[in-house]
Amino acid sequence: MRARELTGRTALWIFLLAFAFITLVPVVITILGSFKNNMELTTGATFLPDSWQFSNYAEAWQQANFSTYTVNSLIVSLSTVAGTLLVSSMAAYVVDRMDFAGKKIYVSLQAFTMFVAVGAVVLRPQFDLMVKLHLHSSLWGVILILISAHASIFFILLSFMKGIPRELDEAARIDGSSLSRTFWTIILPLLGPGLGVGALFTFRGAWNEYLLPLVFTMTKPELQTLTVGLANLKYGISAASQTHYMMAGACLSILPILVAYVFANKSFMQMTAGSLKG
Repeated sequence: MRARELTGRTALWIFLLAFAFITLVPVVITILGSFKNNMELTTGATFLPDSWQFSNYAEAWQQANFSTYTVNSLIVSLSTVAGTLLVSSMAAYVVDRMDFAGKKIYVSLQAFTMFVAVGAVVLRPQFDLMVKLHLHSSLWGVILILISAHASIFFILLSFMKGIPRELDEAARIDGSSLSRTFWTIILPLLGPGLGVGALFTFRGAWNEYLLPLVFTMTKPELQTLTVGLANLKYGISAASQTHYMMAGACLSILPILVAYVFANKSFMQMTAGSLKG
C-alpha cells in the first residue's frame, strides 16, 4: 500500500509540475520578450534580452492610449461583474428557495444557454437588438450582452446556495423578515465565497473580451477597451511589426487580472460554519 501511495503521489507531482511548466513558460517568454527589441524577438536568437528595453512599456502605454482604454475596460468589467452577480444571485436564491411553475424549464434553459457561445454566431442578432435599443455605439450594449451570459455563474451560486441552511430563512420568516430582506441581510453575506468565485470568472471574461468591444466601438475609437487597443499595437505607423510593444502591453494588461485574483482569493477562505448556534 505504501508503494502504491508513493507511486500515486509521484505521478501526481509529475503531472502538476508538467502542468505548471506548460502554463508558466508562455508567461515567462512574454515577460522577457517585453524587454527585448523587435530584432531580438524576430530572430529569436536569445532567451534573455541582450539589453533590457524598459522604454517598451512607456512606448506601449503612449501608443495604445492605455490610460483611456484601461478606464473603458474597468467600466465594462466592473459593471459586468456587478450586474452578473446581482442577477445570478437573485435567480439562484429564488430557484433554490421557492417553488414556482416552470422552474425546471427555467433551469434547463439556463443550462442550454451555456452551450451557446456569446460570439460570432449570435453577434448579428445581438447587434440588431442593441440598434433597436440605441446602444449599438456605446459600452452599455457590450455590458448588457456580457451580463446576459450569466448561466455558468448562476449554477456556481446555486451550488453555494444549497450549502446555506434553510433554517436561517425559517428563523428570519418567524421574526417577520420579508423575502427580499432575508436575501439582502442574511443570504447574500453568506454567499461571499461564491460571489468571489463568480466575480473572478466574470471579471476575467469581461476584461479579456475582444470581439464585442471591437464591433460596438468601431464608430467611436475613444470607447475601445484595452484588448482592442492592444491589438492596434501590432503595426506601427510605417506598417512595421511591433511585437515588442505588444508584449509590453500584454504584461500591463495582465496586472488588473492579478489584482482580481488576489482579492477574490480572500473570499475563498470564508466559511458558513458557525452561522447557526446549538
